[in-house]
Amino acid sequence: MSVVALYPGTFDPITLGHVHVVERASVLFDTVVVSVAESPNKQPLFDLQTRVRLAEDALKHLDNIVVTGFSGLLAKFAKQHNAKVLLRGLRAVADFEYELQLANMNRALEPELDSLFLTPVERFSYISSTLVREVARLGGDINQFVTPNVAQALKEAYQN
Repeated sequence: MSVVALYPGTFDPITLGHVHVVERASVLFDTVVVSVAESPNKQPLFDLQTRVRLAEDALKHLDNIVVTGFSGLLAKFAKQHNAKVLLRGLRAVADFEYELQLANMNRALEPELDSLFLTPVERFSYISSTLVREVARLGGDINQFVTPNVAQALKEAYQN
């Protein structure tokens, strides 16, 4: 039986912390579906198609990864992809309470769906898409936080 895991997020943009979680998940599961949420309420910098493209490029070195955009209810999307596991990254204790609420809600909506939390290695524990965007907006060097394609996209976005 093939085990599919979903790794959902806004990925605005995908960071090396995200890439690290996907790399680790790729050895645990047969298929990892990196699910880029449309998230219009968050007013992302990049549109959905751009975020999907950036993630595909950042993860092209992995064979069992599928990157796809989605909107709507995550539990329903997981069922459509026959996913049994939702992957979530936990950077700090502050993330845990919110992630626990999400895990319990998703389990209530889709009882067959389990949440698995992965913690990043220390060098990625403080990286977030929000902080990376802010550093890029202010002209800082983000090359240690994102892949080259993402660094270039951020540079172009903030030059305009």
